[in-house]
Formats: sequence, structure tokens, C-alpha cells
Amino acid sequence: MMTENQRKSIRVDLQVIADMIAPNTRVLDVGCGTGMLLEYLSRFKQVDGRGIELSTAGVNACVSNGLSVIQGDADRDLKDYPDQAFDYVVLSQTLQAMTAPKNVLEQMLRIGKHAIVSFPNFAHWRVRAHLVLKGRMPVSDTLPFEWYETPNIHFCTIKDFTMLCRDLGITVERSMALDPSGASVRRVDLAPFLSNLLGEQAVFLLRK
Repeated sequence: MMTENQRKSIRVDLQVIADMIAPNTRVLDVGCGTGMLLEYLSRFKQVDGRGIELSTAGVNACVSNGLSVIQGDADRDLKDYPDQAFDYVVLSQTLQAMTAPKNVLEQMLRIGKHAIVSFPNFAHWRVRAHLVLKGRMPVSDTLPFEWYETPNIHFCTIKDFTMLCRDLGITVERSMALDPSGASVRRVDLAPFLSNLLGEQAVFLLRK
């Protein structure tokens, strides 16, 4: 079991993701950035980790830290991975920036026995209130970009994602709505309306 200090060393949604991953498994981190999650999993859960990252800076940072990461575009390159090559395929805070998020999700569950997805919830009450009271797209820690420079092109809510999983026949093994501190607001399946209203971000553990 990881200590509290170890858990606090990474982003809150990544802490939740790490808790969902069994030790000594094979993990592919899609859009792995600078490799924070991969490094954490390698150190504390002894996983066999791989990554795919679009940015050159991110790939260079990963490689310089000894991580096995290649440069690639998830929208195009996931199809090249063999079936069931990994135990877990992770996509953290990136689904909303994908050109074809439905296809990416299907590819993740072809490649891996499980998929773990985290994303900002565009139905959070602060987002709703900001739009109603100020008439502008919100900027926050979870949504840090102005509308004209945001990478987010598919605005998704917890309810939207749950319905997509249902339509694709995907089993949700675990789902958590998180508040800004990373504390679990509640399990999405037990309180879907309140999770969609109060969760600033969500993490889903999926299988086909």
C-alpha cells in the first residue's frame, strides 16, 4: 500500500488512476505528457509501462527519465497496437481533446483488458453558474484555457460519458466523481445526478 506522501506526489486524478491499477501489470499511458504517471507506477507498483505522446517536449522528458515512450497521435496510431497487448490503457484529461473520442475509446478497449479514462466534467455546477451569470466560457484549474486557445474540442459531461459507455456496450467497473481537492465526491453509479452536478472531474475504470 502506498503512503499518503507518495500519493500526494502526483496530480489528484492520477492518484485515483494509480489506485485502480494492479501491481506488476502492463500499462499503456496514452497522451502521457512528461511521464508523471508512468514514473509513479514504475516506482511504486512495478508495472511494465509504455507511453505514447504527441509533443516532442513530452517525449524528450520521458526518455530522459528512462521511460519507454514513443511519439505518436492517439487518433491515428492506436490502431497499430495488437489486441489485448496491455492490462490497462490509460487516457487522463485528454479525451476531450481527441478528434474522434469514440474511436479512441474503442481502440483502448481493443488494446487493453481495461481502460481508465479521466476527464473534466463540463456539467459541474461552477461551469453552469459561470455561463449563466457571466455569459462566458469558464477558466479554472481544471479548465485553464481561454476559449480561443483551448485544446478541448469535444465538451463532455459525466452523464454524456456514461451514456456513451452504455451505447457501446462497455462495462463500467468503477466510476468516481472528484472535487477540486481530489476527494471522491461520490460513486457515479450510486448518485448519477449529484455526481454530474458536483464532480469537477471524473475517473472511469472500464472493460468490454
